[in-house]
Amino acid sequence: MSESSLPVVILGAGLAGLTVALHLARTQPVVVLAKRQLEEGATAWAQGGIVGVLGSDDSIDSHVRDTQEAGAGLVDERTAEFIARHSAEAVAWLVERGVPFSPDPDGPLGLHLTREGGHAVRRIAHAADATGKAIHDVLLDEVRRHPNITLRERWMAVDLITNRHLKKSATEPGQQPRCHGVYALNIDTHQVETLAASAVVLATGGVGKVYRYTSNPDTSTGDGIAMAWRAGCRVANMEFIQFHPTCLYHPQERSFLITEALRGEGGILKLPDGTRFMPDHDERGELAPRDIVARAIDFEMKKHGVDHVWLDATHLGEAFLKEHFPTIFARCLQLGIDISKQPIPVVPAAHYTCGGVVTDLNGRTDLPGLYAVGETTYTGLHGANRLASNSLLECVVLGKTCADDIEAQIPKKAPKVSDWDESQVTDADEEVVISHNWDELRLLMWNYVGIVRTTRRLERALHRIKLLRSEIDDYYAAFRVSRDLLELRNLVDCAELIVRSALSRQESRGLHFSRDYPHTLPVSFPTILCKKPKKKDAWLP
Repeated sequence: MSESSLPVVILGAGLAGLTVALHLARTQPVVVLAKRQLEEGATAWAQGGIVGVLGSDDSIDSHVRDTQEAGAGLVDERTAEFIARHSAEAVAWLVERGVPFSPDPDGPLGLHLTREGGHAVRRIAHAADATGKAIHDVLLDEVRRHPNITLRERWMAVDLITNRHLKKSATEPGQQPRCHGVYALNIDTHQVETLAASAVVLATGGVGKVYRYTSNPDTSTGDGIAMAWRAGCRVANMEFIQFHPTCLYHPQERSFLITEALRGEGGILKLPDGTRFMPDHDERGELAPRDIVARAIDFEMKKHGVDHVWLDATHLGEAFLKEHFPTIFARCLQLGIDISKQPIPVVPAAHYTCGGVVTDLNGRTDLPGLYAVGETTYTGLHGANRLASNSLLECVVLGKTCADDIEAQIPKKAPKVSDWDESQVTDADEEVVISHNWDELRLLMWNYVGIVRTTRRLERALHRIKLLRSEIDDYYAAFRVSRDLLELRNLVDCAELIVRSALSRQESRGLHFSRDYPHTLPVSFPTILCKKPKKKDAWLP
């Protein structure tokens, strides 16, 4: 079989993965793996919208400035300018696909544009307050109908297939390193299969589930970041975990996000006694970037000993709230909260991973044949803090450039790879070990590596993570893999990357705030971590 006949395997069925798939499927066979149901990724949870430099009062320079200011000095200007320049094209591509954005006959492209924290003007195209779901539904429907795309639900990648997995007869002296596919677990049959590929795309999202409280879905376990790291790719800026300031505080709903657009339209943060507090922390008030708002809420909660604060939008009126925020209005009402008459109880929660696998603007990683797009990556766009609604834009813009590059880089032949070997393992005897370690990891990350950090807490976290890793590695070596075990293995890798990155940054910047280093240095650089090469992987950076 020639390698050109092999499919491109895409891990993840969110906006990043589906964008790559649709562009690639014009010329290449594509296989998309989703470890849960296709609708369960983070994209469908995105409420706010997607940036488009569309209005007459806007400009690429203005968007780049806002991105740089939110990113606290660590934004790659070339990346920000490239993505801003292609934002109108990205929004138009989604409109052409049939995404039902909120209309405005007088708006650019006939769209209503809203404003979110950190943006100088209205430039967010949205579908009421359920933009991610609207986009995902349309693209997923198109992908399902495409004859060149195969969708596999309940399949999870175990690890990447690299040169060390080639059969000895297929290796050649001085052979260039490459990703040749993935070992993937069919969750329903419990079998691990070998999926050879002309290229692999990591579009697995972020690491929110490493924390006890998160706005992310259960799929956000850092799978792509961990696999790329184990394969020798560089990882950057993992200390910058964005905590969304306003996640609904309710015993029946621990992951429901209250979109930033609600504050953009005039929602006010208050203490339980009704006092507004954001102007005491930043002159922009509720429209300050997310890291500032999250730290302010965290400060006020600790200062006053309260479990949450209030987001008051009652003054906006029932009609306005139902029209612009129907999802939030309906869900809160189901939980007994009428947001037109009552303030919303909110707390910060882990929301977005600003760092990840180092890639260029074509999605290329350090390992040829391996690409990454979306929240899995570090492209330099988000710096030390993501500007609201830049993430969906990054997926669409770089999803296209990634697909274009893959088409141009398809190799000529397929080497023979070794099949998965589980002859030395047995079925797990006590699944409680996995659940216990999972709970312990998430709790220690929440307590020691949260919104405000100290060196001592980070060192304690690293010590406990190493103990957990030892237990998890022993378990992985002895028993057949399961989704829960694979997710836990990936999370502990990502947890260590977060802590090591945080320890190496001896300043406070953006989303990383250290009590031991409260000042921001005049000049700073991304935190880039590299694996130490082993003899069998001497090519590693």
